[in-house]
Amino acid sequence: MDINKDLIAASSTPLVLAILAEADSYGYAILQRVQEISGGHLAWTDGMLYPVLHRLERLGHIEAHWETAESGRRRKYYGITTQGRVQLATDREQWQAVDATLRGIWQLLSLDPPRLQGA
Repeated sequence: MDINKDLIAASSTPLVLAILAEADSYGYAILQRVQEISGGHLAWTDGMLYPVLHRLERLGHIEAHWETAESGRRRKYYGITTQGRVQLATDREQWQAVDATLRGIWQLLSLDPPRLQGA
């Protein structure tokens, strides 16, 4: 299933913040986590993720730091800030309102879509 680009863009901030609320992470691992939690429905690219990370960093929602892996490779890790946790809570409330509204109208129309695997 192809998901509309507008939905992907709109969901990128809360998804990234939620992933970083779990633990600090680096770009490739964030991409993998998005694919995992979406059951493969969302396959982000570097070109989509990094502008989101840079914007969130500019807004003060996340902070970056470098770490060296056991292999000696340096990776830029991102972590959520207190301000980012506040934003995540706000985003969650808004998405829950949208979700409840859509579920309500689909139920009225008997168009209740099948749930995503693992959702």
